[in-house]
Amino acid sequence: MKQSLDILEKLVAFPTVSSSSNLTMIAYLHDFLSQRGFDLHQIADSSGKKSGLFASLGPSGDGGILLSGHTDVVPTQGQHWTHPDFKLTVEGGRAYGRGTTDMKGYLACMLTAADAASKLTLKRPLKLAFSFDEEIGCVGIAQMIDHLVPNIGLPEMVIVGEPTSMQVAIGHKGKAAIRATCRGQNGHSALAPKFVNALHIATDFVSGLRELQNKLATSGARDEAYAIPYSTLHVGKLQGGIALNIVPDTATIDFEYRHLAADSGDELMAQITQLADRVAARYQKDFPGAAIELDRYNTYPGLDVSVEQPVVATVQHLAQTNTSTKVAFGTEAGYFDQLGIPTVVCGPGCMEEQGHKPDESIALDELAACDAMMQRVVQSLCI
Repeated sequence: MKQSLDILEKLVAFPTVSSSSNLTMIAYLHDFLSQRGFDLHQIADSSGKKSGLFASLGPSGDGGILLSGHTDVVPTQGQHWTHPDFKLTVEGGRAYGRGTTDMKGYLACMLTAADAASKLTLKRPLKLAFSFDEEIGCVGIAQMIDHLVPNIGLPEMVIVGEPTSMQVAIGHKGKAAIRATCRGQNGHSALAPKFVNALHIATDFVSGLRELQNKLATSGARDEAYAIPYSTLHVGKLQGGIALNIVPDTATIDFEYRHLAADSGDELMAQITQLADRVAARYQKDFPGAAIELDRYNTYPGLDVSVEQPVVATVQHLAQTNTSTKVAFGTEAGYFDQLGIPTVVCGPGCMEEQGHKPDESIALDELAACDAMMQRVVQSLCI
């Protein structure tokens, strides 16, 4: 575990918040892996300020095991930290620092496995994926995924290393982020009843979303493996108006849905669109320009793997566990699953206890358990 801790110290020191570039960390990963003989393929985003990385060692082409993780972390601003945020601190059986749990601890174990694999003769390839902008909606992997097969070939299976306390996660909900722009009329507040207030349109729409949420909770699909066993709608932001004495002509609502595999995201979006049309129609008799415009600006797929699929038993053996679970948070696993690659999520740390929190940390015994899993991964590729 000492090697993984040494690597983790370097990784935490890269302040790869999603709003910043990750290129210095990618350069470190590229150098580390190139020195160990990996075939490397860097995938840049359109801005040139961020990159993902695919790597492969061993026989070329299809096959082997792909280990996958993201390089970005959430911000620390506004949080009260008692340990340095971008400097690793080891204390009381835990390693503290932003990203230790989500998910640079897993990345450190990936690199330790890469080092071990470089000293062996692999009969099947070890493949690695390092993505960017996962924390803002799995944006990076969506740009990278079409480059996977042409560059390093189709793997037999994928282990995405989000923190699951080393349990094998076989499912999570899909997600969409949506912005609703509500159009009304400007006017003097002394004459407010003469105008259509965009905030009134917005609040009626939010009330409709709450009714739709109640419907999903009471009569929608259910999966009791989740803490919230139904699809959900959540309103996160409502903005509008520029002054108290002006009737606002614009209001915006940022909201999301997270849907079970049994609930089609497109069907849920269709219901939301119908709701928007109904609410806008109530105001159009007074102001024909009244409207609600919807922009579904980010989506990522869910994951729903049958416990009977061989990948589940394989990774349970590698992780030395006989349990499986489903997680509340989203991951990049759905993108690999959509390519037909058997994919599960399994990594060190607990998202509920540590993810996105001040003084984020990971237990050293969790890192040790992940290192042990990685050792079994590498050994399996030599047989």
